[in-house]
Amino acid sequence: MKNIKDIQITKENNPVKVIQFGEGNFLRAFIDWQIQQMNNKGLFNGSVAVVQPIENGMVDWLEEQNDNYTVVLEGLLEGQKVQSDEIISVIDCTVNPYKNFEDYLQLADIQSAEFIFSNTTEAGITYDSNDRLEDKPAKTYPAKLTQLLYRRFKNSMSGFQIIPCELIEHNGDNLKKIVLQYAKLWNLGEDFVEWVNHENDFYSTLVDRIVPGFPRENKEEVFERIGYEDNMLVKAEAFLLFVIEGNKKLEELLPLKKAGLNVIVTDDMQPYRERKVRLLNGPHTTMAPLALLAGVDTVGDVMKDTDFLKFITDEMHDEIAPMIALPKEELTLYIEAIIERFNNPFVRHELTSIALNSISKCEYRLLPTIIQNIERTGKIPKRITLAFSAWIYIYGPYGQTTVQPQDTPDVMTALKEMEKSDDFVKAVLEHKSFWGSDLTKYPELVDQVKKNISDIQKVGTRELVKKINESK
Repeated sequence: MKNIKDIQITKENNPVKVIQFGEGNFLRAFIDWQIQQMNNKGLFNGSVAVVQPIENGMVDWLEEQNDNYTVVLEGLLEGQKVQSDEIISVIDCTVNPYKNFEDYLQLADIQSAEFIFSNTTEAGITYDSNDRLEDKPAKTYPAKLTQLLYRRFKNSMSGFQIIPCELIEHNGDNLKKIVLQYAKLWNLGEDFVEWVNHENDFYSTLVDRIVPGFPRENKEEVFERIGYEDNMLVKAEAFLLFVIEGNKKLEELLPLKKAGLNVIVTDDMQPYRERKVRLLNGPHTTMAPLALLAGVDTVGDVMKDTDFLKFITDEMHDEIAPMIALPKEELTLYIEAIIERFNNPFVRHELTSIALNSISKCEYRLLPTIIQNIERTGKIPKRITLAFSAWIYIYGPYGQTTVQPQDTPDVMTALKEMEKSDDFVKAVLEHKSFWGSDLTKYPELVDQVKKNISDIQKVGTRELVKKINESK
């Protein structure tokens, strides 16, 4: 069978308008797919320069395929079955700053470049005082971005529309704050700070599309259907929502809505964000440790499992929804839509992919609901707390080998140090850099997490899920 690199694909000679930090499945099936839709309708006519944000990445794989790949959309959209295959050809070039730092800086010299998108995981938007302007490249994404912006400033060029897609609250505001921290740390001067503030727009966003990624389990079947091999193929659901908070001028500069895409530019995205992060991402982060420890591998398998289906559904209705300041009827409809998406028969969403970088995911997806339940009702939310406990069990010194934690080096190093403590759970919960505060101020949470971990060791997660189901 032929390979996608052997297919004659006409690339429009479009100028680079987008610099994109991240080459992973999500950005390629979300941002690049949307740019392709705008180009298809003659509304944007721009291409993308992709930056590999970490040392070990996939830009070499993209280059092997002439920077082309396929997005397969499968699922239900407004009650209609969708199954489509489309070659995405919007990537003009890729850059690995760890190998070619000057090539990376030269992206700032591109006059047509107007937008910067990123998805460097929840752990990506962070500050490290050890980063230096002279590093080739700096370690963190915001530091790399500051290096690029400073080059642009020195060129006396206009700034960017900067649109991060990392799933953290106020991602645009946080990114700008950290860029300005680096400007101060590196003594880049007040003129640069003024340029960052007035020549660049930072937007906060909410992104919503389930992207399982490469279909390892049936790749031969997919290749047979599309007629060629594609090792960078990405599967995604048909549903998409992109909420962007900031200057309304973006609707004209980036005509996503005109292309018929489900994009909202708003002054206040908080209600959309809270609903999505709590009720879509929260259950994902809940089901992953509990189901994986019980030998269940995918979101679809969780939905077919009567024990876990009831557990997750009850969590959404009884523990999460009451903490969200939206009408109950609206939340009920949203929960029904999410369950339909979780049940998408076309998508094999591996729980191991959800499990990546779970410490930061717990901070943003689970903890707000746990803390609000404690503070508003005086009760521990038993389902979501069991999942939180299961993550600490997986990351801890308990000898389990079923699920291997995958997280950033600093998180794994900190956890290794905590294993030396006489009280591992306490050491984890009081670690402010993980959770934003010392969780041992909730002694009932500390006690419940310890009890949950003990119970997981004794009877396993499925028995605990059953017990909670029966207690309602």
